[in-house]
Parts: sequence; C-alpha cells; structure tokens
Amino acid sequence: MAYSIAVRPPGGRETWTVVDEAYRTVGPVEEWLEAHRFEWSPNTVRGYATGLAQWWSFLEQRDEAARWGEAGVPAVTAFLSWLRNGRTVERALAVPAEAPSDGTLEARLAALISFYRWQDAVHGVPVAKRLLKGAPRRAPARGLLSHLGAGSAAGPSSLVRVRKSRRRDRPPLLLPQQAQAILDGCAAFDPVSGEWRGNLRDRLLFALLAETGMRIGEALGMRIGDFVMGRGGTPHVEIVPRDDNANGARVKMMRARRVYVGIDLERLYADYLTHLAGRAAQLGLPVTSNDALFVNLDRPPFLAPLREATVRDKVAALKRRGIGPADWTPHWFRHSHATALLLGGTADWVVSRRLGHAHVQTTLDLYGWVSEDEALRAAANWKKYTEGWQVGHAC
Repeated sequence: MAYSIAVRPPGGRETWTVVDEAYRTVGPVEEWLEAHRFEWSPNTVRGYATGLAQWWSFLEQRDEAARWGEAGVPAVTAFLSWLRNGRTVERALAVPAEAPSDGTLEARLAALISFYRWQDAVHGVPVAKRLLKGAPRRAPARGLLSHLGAGSAAGPSSLVRVRKSRRRDRPPLLLPQQAQAILDGCAAFDPVSGEWRGNLRDRLLFALLAETGMRIGEALGMRIGDFVMGRGGTPHVEIVPRDDNANGARVKMMRARRVYVGIDLERLYADYLTHLAGRAAQLGLPVTSNDALFVNLDRPPFLAPLREATVRDKVAALKRRGIGPADWTPHWFRHSHATALLLGGTADWVVSRRLGHAHVQTTLDLYGWVSEDEALRAAANWKKYTEGWQVGHAC
C-alpha cells in the first residue's frame, strides 16, 4: 500500500510526496511533483500526490509497481474500477455505498495522465501514447491546464473515460435565495441592537466569493490590505499571487488581477475589520495590513490564517442545519457569480477576466449555455441579484 504523506524539508514549506509499501519515496512520482511544486499550490500537490499514491497502491496489489512504465488502457480502466469498488477489487456486482464521485475519479485520471505525459516528454516513457488519442510523439512537457492557452490546436484526448453515473452538462449553481440563506446562516444584522449576530467572518468570506467569483484559495490567501476601500472611488479587491501564505493558499496559475465590488460588500468588510481589530485588542495581539484577512478569532492559534479544511467544516455545519443544497461547496459561488453576470448582460470577455480565466474560450465552454436558458432566467431574478455589484474590468 502506497501513501501520500506531508513533509516539511529543512527551511522549506509543507508539501506532499508518495512512499511505497516499504516506506520508500516513489522516485518517478517525486521527480514529477518536484518539477511542478513551484507552479502548483500546496493543495494541488496534495491532490495529485493522493491520486498517484492510489495508482501505486493499485500497481502494488497487482505486483506490477516495477513495471509502472508499461501500463496501458486496460490497466488504467481497471484502476478506475478498483477506485469505484472501494480499492479492494477490480470487479464487483454492486458499487459500494461510499463509492467516490465522478469528479473524484476524473481528478485521479487527470493526475495519472498528467504524470505520464510528463514522463513521456522528459524520459520517453511511452505510456501516454497508449492512453491518449492523437498524442504527439515527443511533445514538450506541459501542465494540465495547458489547454487553456489561446490559439492552441486541439490537444490529444484520453482513450479512458470515467463512466458517469449521471450526466451534468452545466456547472452547479446557487440560486439567489439559496446564496442569501447561506450568508444569513452565518450572520445576520439585528436592527434593534445595531449589531451582527453570528459569525461575521464566515459571512464576509461567502459574500466575497459570491460577489467576486474568487476561488476559495484566492480568498483564503488575502491580506487585510488586499481589500481596498473606495474612499470616494470604487472599492476593489487585489488578488495577489503569493507563495508564502501560512495556510498554503495560492492564486491559481499565479495570475494577479483586480476585482471591483459594491458598497454593500465594502460595508461588510469594514464591520468585520472593526470586529477583527477589537478581538485582536482583547487578545493583546498586533494586526497590520499585511496580516491575513480571514483568521481564527475564537480558537487557538488565534489570528492564524483560516485553512480550507476549516471552511469545509463550516459548510458541513450549514448543511446539517438544512441551509443550501445538500451537496453545495464554496466553488458553487464562483459558478453562480459567472452565471449571474452573464444573465445580467455582462460581456463574456469581462466575465473571463474577472474570473481569472487564461482565455475567454474557457468561460464560453463553461457558461456558453447561459444566454440560451430562459427557464433559468425566469426561475430567479438574477439581474436584481447583481444590482449592487461594480463589475468594471479586471486587471
């Protein structure tokens, strides 16, 4: 059984690697991870390491780990079945109740193909040629997101596909009333006392995701000074690439951009900042504009940056209270944000830059259906939902 483990090199930051059943580092996997650690966020490294650890466990059960460079379509197809069947057998009469989702299987397959494409480009390992239709003979090493490049020709497609239990052609959405219920479930303003009741930090976090379309990693990596108040102008958020965030949060593809926001979000930020400063004073801890925006306020380590695992716990707590769809995640705010803007008439290239997509075609591929869906337009007043947003042009 192979394992994905967290390691912290001397003087370095926490990262992940893969060890085999004898607790030895899996050389080919470590070499691949090391080649990409600078451009990937720690969470991405962890996800890919998890996928490759499972692949190595599968090969070890087959007694084929030493022949990792000889795999083909049958082995990868069997790997997906093995994952679906609880990592015990390749064939089963019934799928276990706790079977991984289609999205999880697709992520594992993507990690595997990325690994073998790199091995082919760097070391001439021929597995990728067996897995991909139309794969070039000696293509340069490229990341998983290389297909986002503008003007690139159609790339090779995988011969192995995840057999989906249900079809989903569109990203999942939070309707305006659902998004509002999540915000109110975190904290609500009491007009009698003139104070917020609940967790104001969590409300600001989800409100920020809803109004900016930011990824959760981008939000958790924000510093206090990254939210720029209008002071007579338009307030905005600076999304700044950093590789030294204590919680491992990173900006995807390390692309900086600016996102304009409305005055309601600015007021919420000001209220939270007041609350944060008051709490810091109680604790006797200093706060500067270079400190993390979203921090631990009620449990130690106090004022430490909020981690993604804590956000997942918050989401689970809201779900237990029946707030939001049963399977919603923070990323649904991003899809909902893009949908709301497009339904409100915002140009697709503006939405693309606001979301931080590398190319407008990515936006069209994900949300091209929006303008044609009159049923969705009728289901919720999206235009009213976006009235307070200051969209502008993202930098």
